[in-house]
Amino acid sequence: MHLIMKTQFDNLRLNDDHEYSTNDRGGKKVIKIFKDGHLIAKKISIKNSVQYFGIVGVEDLLTAE
Repeated sequence: MHLIMKTQFDNLRLNDDHEYSTNDRGGKKVIKIFKDGHLIAKKISIKNSVQYFGIVGVEDLLTAE
């Protein structure tokens, strides 16, 4: 996985073809996005730090806006 932009992550999250799950433990929040049961992106929030990750080729899964 590599870093992606927030807008790319939001595009994937709002797509009806993708599923997502959230997990919040001890100040660390993780949101994972899946397509056909495979992890394609995740967001990790720890205190004031937020990072977005996507698989190689995630640009092919983005929808046109």
